[in-house]
Amino acid sequence: MKSACPVLAVVLVFLGARTAVHAEERTWHDEVEITYVGTSGNTEVTTFAGKNTLTVPFSANTKGTWKLGALYGKSDGEKNAESYETEIRIDHSHTERLYSFGYGGWSQDRFAGFDARYYIGAGGGYRFVTGPRHFLLGEAGVTYNREEYTDDTENDFIGGRLYGKYEYHFSEKNRFTQSLEWLPDFHEFDNWKLNAETALLAALNSWLSLKASYLVKYNNHPIDDLKKTDTILGVALVANF
Repeated sequence: MKSACPVLAVVLVFLGARTAVHAEERTWHDEVEITYVGTSGNTEVTTFAGKNTLTVPFSANTKGTWKLGALYGKSDGEKNAESYETEIRIDHSHTERLYSFGYGGWSQDRFAGFDARYYIGAGGGYRFVTGPRHFLLGEAGVTYNREEYTDDTENDFIGGRLYGKYEYHFSEKNRFTQSLEWLPDFHEFDNWKLNAETALLAALNSWLSLKASYLVKYNNHPIDDLKKTDTILGVALVANF
């Protein structure tokens, strides 16, 4: 019954978002990011990664965001990477700089030891710098987490979230971004995670861009003898609709 609570919360948020969308027609925005690498011959490698971010404004101050992501990798016929994630989030701006949010999601990465991870949380954010070229924001919140591991153990805990993101816009469609996210466990302080992404986005035309990124995922308390750090270096095509 415990494991159903975070999932139910995510479903309720999604249904609320759908109701708001159907109540009044709004302008939406969708961003699709695709990376594919395939080699054959002496070395056979296949890597595919995809992300989709759908943003729907419910009003002038409130918006909803639905993210989906997947990563799959195979080397010489043997699978060596597979992960999936989804998240639904609602943001409400109280002023030009101050906002609050609620979110929930699920992820799976068996190669990192996670059979399933459910989470739901809420918090607030502040836009310290709002342009025109430099942008900086910070967020803080509290989360409820349930983690099910590949060694058949599990963990339920209350945690936190600290997040910061900096952007520099070379032009309207070309930018550099740096984000950092810290996820502590309030019950077991050794069980914290850190995510960081460095990215450069360059526009090819009005709707298609090229993105180069370096993602670092650090888990301070992995199960068994798994490594603490995972990194992803990628170049992707990004389409905006």
